[in-house]
Order: sequence, then structure tokens, then C-alpha cells
Amino acid sequence: MPVRNLISFDDVSVAWWDGLYKSCTEIMARPDDYRDACRGKLLASLFFESSTRTRFSFQAAMLRLGGSLFGFSNPADTSISKGESLADTIRMTSSYADTIVMRNPQEGAALAASLYSEVPVINAGDGGHLHPTQTLTDLTTIAQTRGVIGNVTVGLCGDLKYGRTVHSLVTALAKFPNVRFVLIAPDALKMPEYMTAFMRAHLMEYAVADSLESAIGDLDVLYMTRIQRERFDGAEENVDALMSKFTLTAELMKRAKSDLTVLHPLPRVNEIERAVDADPRAKYFEQARFGMFIRMALLLDFTHQPRGIEYPAHEGEHECGNPKCVTKTELYLPKRLNADGGCGYCDKKL
Repeated sequence: MPVRNLISFDDVSVAWWDGLYKSCTEIMARPDDYRDACRGKLLASLFFESSTRTRFSFQAAMLRLGGSLFGFSNPADTSISKGESLADTIRMTSSYADTIVMRNPQEGAALAASLYSEVPVINAGDGGHLHPTQTLTDLTTIAQTRGVIGNVTVGLCGDLKYGRTVHSLVTALAKFPNVRFVLIAPDALKMPEYMTAFMRAHLMEYAVADSLESAIGDLDVLYMTRIQRERFDGAEENVDALMSKFTLTAELMKRAKSDLTVLHPLPRVNEIERAVDADPRAKYFEQARFGMFIRMALLLDFTHQPRGIEYPAHEGEHECGNPKCVTKTELYLPKRLNADGGCGYCDKKL
């Protein structure tokens, strides 16, 4: 029997989120009661791509639960550099660990890894695709600062094309009532079509704004993102001159609601003026701390699952036109389509 994974928010229900959040709040209230909750459990931390908050928060979460961990933050130090496939790396690692957390620059890599793992796989970011544990952090912060999730206007500002955190957040908020979005980005970095198609399919209201100034007064939550230059494909090189229209300043905060919640998955570059840090509506550093606690709750759930796997049948070659899809390098992956007939790994149209 296959284990439960966290690849995207499609994998979870509101009831599961409610239980996880309840566990998180209990851990925050009584952390000493959980110091041995994962004693004897082992987390494999596989970071094929650089990370600070996500990697550190998972490490801190596992250690605070009394568990242990191993892994890497540079694939050049592993047999991957010798040509080992992702599937073989995961099959080997899952024979040692109780849970795997993985970040990989290829879109769909987490789903591919889950097909070959005996233990739960947690997606810590797959390229510009998804980042569901950041979304758990975001939901926790919204719930902690606003009391409820839903009945809210959310502004998504910055790099919406490659910002996997905003893609995951949209997917998650589809499960909550009366969420409206304002998409604030230059044309070169606008929300990809597969995400706006998702929003339309789920009857999610959204508007497009050409500057932060024009939108900020209507927002209950503002989600800022940095420009993901490491994912540019050459069509976005002229965005620098436009970015002043998408920078949050202390002066702009004067136009915002008194109870606005400002979030950012971090790292920040220059999209939020440092003077904003002193504003009590700026919650992004609290957000990082909440991320550790919700990951503690997640590990408490996932590390106690029984082992199991059903290896995938190979039903012909998988063809995807996305050059960043995991199927471009892991050529053995079985054909897989999503509900819309797009690539089942990266969600792009075939």
C-alpha cells in the first residue's frame, strides 16, 4: 500500500489541514511536551537546490521533536554527480529514513520521487512549480494573525510566473470560502496560464493590477515575492526598470488597511523597503517562525506512517514540452496526465 505524500495541496483536505493546524497550535503552546515525539525517527533531507529557511526549519523541527536527520545540501557531493537517477537515489534513501523532504529545481521532481519511495515524500519546492510546506506556513500565519482563513482579498505581488509559493497558495486557498485575488506583476512575470485556468475552474475571482499602488488599498493580505532570476528563460530580462511599481514602501503602507497582513516567503532582496519591517502589519519574520512549528506538526504526522510502495507500471514514454520538467532528464518515468490532460508531473499543457 502506498504511503501518503505531500506533493501539492491537491493531496490534502480542509479536514486534514484543520487537524494539522490544531496539532501545530498545541505544539506552540506546550513545546516541551513534544521533545521526544519523534525519538528514534530519521528524516532524510535532500536539497538539490539552495535553501535557508525551508532546510533550517525542517532540521530545527525534527531536532525539537527529538528525531535525527541526514542528507545533503549540494548534490555534487553525492552519487548524483556520477549519473545516478533520481529513482535510485530515492529508493536507496527511503530504505534508511522514515520520511524524505526534498527540494529539486526540476518541476515535477517531488511527484516523480514519490513513485519510488517506501516512505512519505514531502515536497520542499520543485522548481517554479509548487512549494506546499511554505503554503502550510502561509496558512498558519494567516490563521494566527487574522483568526480565520477565507472571506479575504489576497494580493499576490512580484514574480508570479516562477513563484512556486504563490502557485501553491492559490491551490490551497481554493479549498476555503470567498477568497479573491489581485494579481500584481509585470507582464513578463504574470501568473502562468495553467494557474489562471485552475482559478477559473475553481470559480476563484481574480483581478489584474499593473502596480502595487493601485491595488494595496483593497487588500486584506499582501503576499510579496522576490524575482526568481535563477529560473529566467531569457524572455524576462527587461523587468528591472519596471520593478519600482512592485516594491512595497513605508509610504505605500499608508494607503493600506489598518489590519493588512504582509507576508513574504523570504529571502527578501529589494521588493520590500526595510522601513516596512517596523510596521506591525509586516508579519514575514513571524511567518518564518510559524513555519518551524507547522513543519513539526507535519513531521509528527508523516514519520509515524507504515512503510509501503506500489512501483509504477511503465505505460509508454511520457512527452512534455516543458524544458524544466523532470521528465526531460529522468527518461524512464511512466506516462502521467493530470485531470486537464496536461503533464501529470509539471502541470504544463502537453
